[in-house]
Amino acid sequence: MNVEKFVKALACEGVDFFCGVPDSLLKSFCAYVTDTCGTQHTITANEGGAVALASGHYLATGKPALVYMQNSGQGNAVNPLASLADPDVYSIPMVLLVGWRGEPGKKDEPQHVKQGKVTLSLFETLGIPTSVLPDDEAAGLAMARAAVARALAESRPVALVVKKGLFETYTLQNKKPDIALLKREKAIEEILDTLPADAVVVSTTGMISRELYETRERLGQDHSKDFLTVGSMGHAIMIALGIAKAQPSRPVICLDGDGASIMQMGNMAIAGASACANLTHIVLNNAAHDSVGGQPTVGGEISLPIIASACGYNLPGHPTFKMVLVAKGARADLGRPKEPPQVNKKLFMETLAK
Repeated sequence: MNVEKFVKALACEGVDFFCGVPDSLLKSFCAYVTDTCGTQHTITANEGGAVALASGHYLATGKPALVYMQNSGQGNAVNPLASLADPDVYSIPMVLLVGWRGEPGKKDEPQHVKQGKVTLSLFETLGIPTSVLPDDEAAGLAMARAAVARALAESRPVALVVKKGLFETYTLQNKKPDIALLKREKAIEEILDTLPADAVVVSTTGMISRELYETRERLGQDHSKDFLTVGSMGHAIMIALGIAKAQPSRPVICLDGDGASIMQMGNMAIAGASACANLTHIVLNNAAHDSVGGQPTVGGEISLPIIASACGYNLPGHPTFKMVLVAKGARADLGRPKEPPQVNKKLFMETLAK
């Protein structure tokens, strides 16, 4: 399906405002609206915020917005969908465009398997009418227009689910320049060189965990000191905090990303205010959602170190916060962990038990 035709079909029904969190299956759609919609498009910190933003847009204009997300973002979106936009509450129309990672029968990463199985049933439980966009372009455009019409007629959220490969390729044109020259993988290697022998590392989902794994492989090191967070975007620091609280004499390092830390920024407040001097939170900031198309975050426009300091980081007896500016992008041949998450967990717990 051509993304320009898709956006124009929505516009014909009154949808001209777009918001959400980028997804690899929606990469072409996200790139197109980023390039063409200007102030009528906002990349939000998380999917729940996008639902709330769309609600505010409708209240001010009387027009429904489109909220896009990966299906892993359904969890973030459930609260405002059920307690704000639902017909039993404020009855706010909007269209949800959802990338179907982990679709049953399709090979995908471990963190997407369960989410893929329950994507449609979650919306059914919420009472949100849901359709899977077909491969046929004309039928898909008609379905999109019908979804907007139903959202308006019934004053409710309506969902459109997108399978892998549905949209034709569109590449982001208006790319922001890199905020640094240092490659993220090189930064990870240099960080590992500074760690004490008994330190453990919790890495966030996406490229950072993949690059940490590859760096250990390249250096001939095992993976028993690393917990590679899959999914759970924005929560790696809380995993690290849980470990740091339980083992206060062990150095615990969280390797985080700007998009992840911004997505669940409240976690920084809890971690920063804790009395865990053994915890170090390192954000590798390239101001981009790197693993899903390179769409921008606000990481280059806000000061994460100042926010961290306001949360209590770097005070005596509190966790340490560091930010490393890195360039966007990763090696084309970047691999993925060979072991399943359960093996990673077993090895990591064995290290913590020593």
